[in-house]
Amino acid sequence: MKYYIITGEASGDLHASNLMKELKNEDAQADFRFWGGDLMQAQGGEMVKHYRETAFMGFITVLKNLKTIRTNFTLCESDLLAYAPDVLILVDYPGFNLRMAAFAKKHGIRVHYYISPKIWAWKESRIKKIKAHVDRMFTIFPFETEFYKKHNYEVSFGGNPLLDAIENRENRSESFDHFIERNQLAKKPIIALLAGSRKQEIERILPVMLQVADRFPDYQFVVAAAPAITKEFYASVSKGSQLRFVYSQTYDLLQQSKAALVASGTATLETALLRIPQVVCYKMSGGSLAYRLGKILLNIKYISLVNLVVDKFVVKELIQQYCNPKRISAELDLILNDKAYRSQMLANYEELNQHLGGAGASARFAKMIYEDVKAIKA
Repeated sequence: MKYYIITGEASGDLHASNLMKELKNEDAQADFRFWGGDLMQAQGGEMVKHYRETAFMGFITVLKNLKTIRTNFTLCESDLLAYAPDVLILVDYPGFNLRMAAFAKKHGIRVHYYISPKIWAWKESRIKKIKAHVDRMFTIFPFETEFYKKHNYEVSFGGNPLLDAIENRENRSESFDHFIERNQLAKKPIIALLAGSRKQEIERILPVMLQVADRFPDYQFVVAAAPAITKEFYASVSKGSQLRFVYSQTYDLLQQSKAALVASGTATLETALLRIPQVVCYKMSGGSLAYRLGKILLNIKYISLVNLVVDKFVVKELIQQYCNPKRISAELDLILNDKAYRSQMLANYEELNQHLGGAGASARFAKMIYEDVKAIKA
């Protein structure tokens, strides 16, 4: 069968690539066309656009790129009709994907949503569009089932594919010495810096993280560089700081680290699943006013997925004006040097694993998607 897949960021590229791999196990004749990234490209098929050309974050950035965004919509609509897939599979990325869901539904194309938009946190009103235009929603967090249930919309939870990605990672047995040698790093313990995958995030968060480095001279701070971001951009953001970074090795870096400073998002979950103590750091434009408005508008108690899944404070969240070198340093000192504090965080990580449904999620989702589409075609 023919599968058209759309995602707009690095985490979506990861999950979609693993889904494609498992779909090929279900459907030996699977044909893919997609908007995605390098990991999806490695699974085969035809890439229409790389996510580095479509990832626009923030109101001002969107306004500046409206012409490009409109052009992308037009291209995607015409390309979708020309390809005529058996199913359109949307991966998160709701600003773009919900519009494409409506377009596909209008033209009789079956719509699957793999990895729900976070409407439980923001823009809950999008449930109306989902109910109207999405034939089947596949979710990766257990609390999403209850959220959709209150809106009388049935979803399919199959576990979290991050467990598979981490379980199947390369270099999982690599030694610390080999890692630092092949990446030309110092022989010092590592603090990993995961500052996001979009330029706007990195510009706001990475400089703050780098200011912490001077307070921990016995450690080296290493950036997990986003694949779509150039070395030159990182150099411009570092503002003279000595910057060490590795590309396309986030899991390798984390498993060799003593702790991590992590921008809110999927990376907080990845860090926890790799059992690395962390501090969650996040800044947006707008200062303390944006923070106060966010607390009013957001429908969630926590910003990190780790705390959301377990429904309690497992990791410290330093947001907006609280995301500063003094507070980050104090928390980092605790997770490095307070054995009881560190042990409690790691124990809570084990509880997180129990909530996420176990390994094999990508295969379970692929089977559900394939059987659903096959039944419709029959």
